[in-house]
Amino acid sequence: MLNDKDLKQIEARGASPATVRAQVERFKTGFPWMNIEGPAVPGHGIQVLDEKQLEEASAYVETAQVNGKCKFVPASGAASRMFKDLFSGLEKLSAGEAIADDSPAAKFVAAIEKFAFYDESLFGKPENTSASRRDILAKTLTDEGLGYGAKPKGVLKFHKYEGETRTAFAEHLVEAQDYMRNADGSANLVVTVSPEHRALFEAALEEVKALYEERYGVKYSVEFTYQDKATDTVAVTPENEPFRTETGELLFRPAGHGALIHNLNALSDELVSIKNIDNVAVERLLPITAKYKKALMGKALELRDTIFGYLRLLDEMFPVDVYKDIKIPGYNNTVGDLDVYNSEQCRTLCEDIESFLAEQLCITLPAASNTVERVEQLRKVLDRPIRVCGMVKNLGEPGGGPFIIREKDGSTSLQILEGVQINPSDANAVACLKAATHFNPVDLVCCLHNYKGEKFDLLQYVDEEAGFISSKSYKGRELKALELPGLWNGSMSRWNTMFVEVPVETFNPVKVVLDLLRPAHIA
Repeated sequence: MLNDKDLKQIEARGASPATVRAQVERFKTGFPWMNIEGPAVPGHGIQVLDEKQLEEASAYVETAQVNGKCKFVPASGAASRMFKDLFSGLEKLSAGEAIADDSPAAKFVAAIEKFAFYDESLFGKPENTSASRRDILAKTLTDEGLGYGAKPKGVLKFHKYEGETRTAFAEHLVEAQDYMRNADGSANLVVTVSPEHRALFEAALEEVKALYEERYGVKYSVEFTYQDKATDTVAVTPENEPFRTETGELLFRPAGHGALIHNLNALSDELVSIKNIDNVAVERLLPITAKYKKALMGKALELRDTIFGYLRLLDEMFPVDVYKDIKIPGYNNTVGDLDVYNSEQCRTLCEDIESFLAEQLCITLPAASNTVERVEQLRKVLDRPIRVCGMVKNLGEPGGGPFIIREKDGSTSLQILEGVQINPSDANAVACLKAATHFNPVDLVCCLHNYKGEKFDLLQYVDEEAGFISSKSYKGRELKALELPGLWNGSMSRWNTMFVEVPVETFNPVKVVLDLLRPAHIA
């Protein structure tokens, strides 16, 4: 399957032949469908906070001890999909064809003066002619003008204010100074970019950094990171043979946002907020955005402290240095004093933890065969990374959905699933999908340190069975692509998860350029 040339190519990418062979095998076997118990809904899987609870959660952030905060912003990739309809219109106009007045490209041209990037000296006044339409589209998308069709979303001018325009990246800087400040007044951001776009982001930062630091009284620390090429996955033909380019080389493709778990794993901060680069709004909506982001942080820290408390109680009840040499016959691990395990105190603590897991996190565990196994099972479940995910009422927007899943070991957990992970032939799964009321807008807060203050190795909590396969093409040739478990899907599958409802006003993504005409993007 792999020749000497392939092995050299793989080695040069920092990958391993074993990984590539495993990926090809995965195309053949596919991924298992998720075993869905039901949708997570308000009252059962999704918490809906009243005003008092919002205030309490926000207040908790102000007093909780946190070893560093960071805003993590996935921002790699060009904005080509954002302008897909415009490229189509430009292609027709350049070929001498007309475009319909109600087409996205025509609507864009008619509204060009409303966009933050409009400059009359570049675009002129729009006219209802093919020549004018073609000129405006070309100057938006190509090197005839702005060249936005090949630039990343983060550096595009999204919003227009009195005397100022802001990129999507600039709006993330403004957000960070509000709800992600550290105790010393700094705001840390880690932005994942493509190497070819780094200079654009650095220029966008340089343009506003000093201005915002003075205006908001903040000190920014911004780090740009790349998706590791070693995480790219090999493509295959429809027959599941390695796909080769015209030069005979293997074709590797970015493995989706799941590869960013490596970037997240490299962070030293304990509390991390995750939000996509295009999900921003004008500053007048920042109060409600910050209100709910602080509430998510507060719930994450409350959850962290409750879990840490349980783990410390278990340590006090079963101190390793005292019980390390005591073994129970028939049980392989060193466990401690059997009388302590069978005590009323131990049973009460286990019951408290089990009730907490079920009520707060929808986690139920299979019955343990003995008390020792029960304690160790609970300790293992508690000692995991934490995420609190904002959930928006489903209004037809794309996004992963919140579900309660039955795991292979019989336990249940809260998971965010994409549509491709749900078996269309499973009547129960389809019914659960139809009954779902919310979706995830990629609005997450994560706690990445354990109760001893150590960083979790996040790679140990990935469900490798939660990826998916998609159909793509390369220069007109059909291929199959492999996506790693998504960052907020399978990559966080084995985390302790809580879902909290957030209002739709906090979710304002720009998937196509006409989205910039929505009220949330007009100052």
